[in-house]
Amino acid sequence: MALRATIHKAELEVADLDRQHFESASLTLARHPSETEERLMVRLLAWALFAAPGLAFGRGLSTEDEPALALTTEDGRIALWIEVGLPDARAVRRALGRAEQVVVLAYGARRLPVWWAAEHEALALPRLSVIELPVEPCAWLTARATRNMSAQCT
Repeated sequence: MALRATIHKAELEVADLDRQHFESASLTLARHPSETEERLMVRLLAWALFAAPGLAFGRGLSTEDEPALALTTEDGRIALWIEVGLPDARAVRRALGRAEQVVVLAYGARRLPVWWAAEHEALALPRLSVIELPVEPCAWLTARATRNMSAQCT
């Protein structure tokens, strides 16, 4: 019998003054059995950072060639492909072939420097942004992961 995803719910209030985007959102995230709480929370952070109409979570770890999150336009184009973790350069190039812009939220205390040393030259690509997430904020977020994240965090 296959393990099932764990459902997490989150209530977010987004107020992005730079983009003039304000939103209250009730989100449902499915956590794949092999997904860590840290990755789940980085996906939630990515949603908050790039919140916009049309931004949606991908189908998950078990679905290859699909982003963690994608911003899709009304005509079906992928305007923004968001990946979390430490993808290889080939996967990023494939994403750039399907999306107008790709963002990688890279995290992982021990593996991040090794990944960056190996991939940084291959990832010097147009339309790609790599954001390195520091260890402490990721740990702070992970410590707050619960199945019902409706409490306000300050």
